[in-house]
Amino acid sequence: MNLRLGLLHPYPFERLRALTADITPSRAHTPINLGIGEPKHPTPAFVTDALIAGLSGLSGYPPTAGDPSLREAIAAWLRRRYRVAVDPATQVLPVLGSREALFSFAQTVIDPSKPGATVVCPNPFYQIYEGAALLAGAQTAFANSDPTRNYAADWGAIDDATWARTQLLYVCSPGNPTGAVMPLVEWQRLFELSDRHGFVIASDECYSEIYFRDEPPLGALEAARACGRDDYRRLVVFSSLSKRSNVPGMRSGFVAGDAALIKAYLLYRTYHGSAMSPPVQRASIAAWSDEAHVVENRDLYRAKFAQVTPLLAEVMDVRLPDAAFYLWAAAPGGDDVALARGLLAQYNVTVLPGSLLARTAHGVNPGSGRVRMALVAPVAECLEAARRIVSYLQHT
Repeated sequence: MNLRLGLLHPYPFERLRALTADITPSRAHTPINLGIGEPKHPTPAFVTDALIAGLSGLSGYPPTAGDPSLREAIAAWLRRRYRVAVDPATQVLPVLGSREALFSFAQTVIDPSKPGATVVCPNPFYQIYEGAALLAGAQTAFANSDPTRNYAADWGAIDDATWARTQLLYVCSPGNPTGAVMPLVEWQRLFELSDRHGFVIASDECYSEIYFRDEPPLGALEAARACGRDDYRRLVVFSSLSKRSNVPGMRSGFVAGDAALIKAYLLYRTYHGSAMSPPVQRASIAAWSDEAHVVENRDLYRAKFAQVTPLLAEVMDVRLPDAAFYLWAAAPGGDDVALARGLLAQYNVTVLPGSLLARTAHGVNPGSGRVRMALVAPVAECLEAARRIVSYLQHT
């Protein structure tokens, strides 16, 4: 067996199940799960139609690099969304959702033979980053979120000695679970550090199309272009249709950026056997080529958050995020696990304790005392969950 498997931590949902195993959820209430960030809005019919229409392509092996028409559709979307130019032949690669790509990319770029090989992650964070680092033979370092900066990662907490050992930096903007969006000045700082120390930046942007401000979130390729880095050196971005188009079961996304990194990653994927099926490619072309359904989806989230956030704000410290579909709320009394247990027992509402999404670093667990609530269900269900949370906090 691969001994590095023993380094992996249980996933947050496994830990939550263990922490609540002794609880019998309230039978007086229907269960509402705000713990898992799985989109629940309807999948657009035209995407389903395109998927079915592509079934005739199942008779042949798909190329790992994807069909040129899909890469061109992705490049066109990047041009419309971020006003950046990428070569669809050398700077774009379709993947089976951003999750598998975020993991496997680390296996491509990490050199574990170098002493102290390090991967830097935001904290709290998507646990795939840490698992990818450990299985690639690297160690992890964490940049804690900063409450004074809307819970954005404090990259300044990483010292120069750690940056010198860093081979890969994971960035998540908009962030999970905080919803914070990185501004250009922070990207400039990270690009400077990358130039100085030679590490690769992997930008996870799967929440980029769910936002609440007038301006869409800044993307990494867009930031690179603003800094005169049109070659996107040592930079790759990861995006997905799961949240944007409500197709998490389709497993479709892409990576784009530095052509040299994309070339090496394509070589890895050729052996890994991770080509996207022709029906999914056809449906993906349809989804990346249409924005009307994305606007409608975003409007649903905006309406939902506009109703739920003020209701919860009456009893807890919570505010509208920059983007993504999570509320990052303070647990009154500071015990996030106790809040999760109490809500499940008394009101059959599941929330995810923030401490399970983070690691203790720089002397603290930056997720402790907060809970993540995924407002992915229909508005009526989210409002019902909010009312139960209010009732619970008013009577405890």
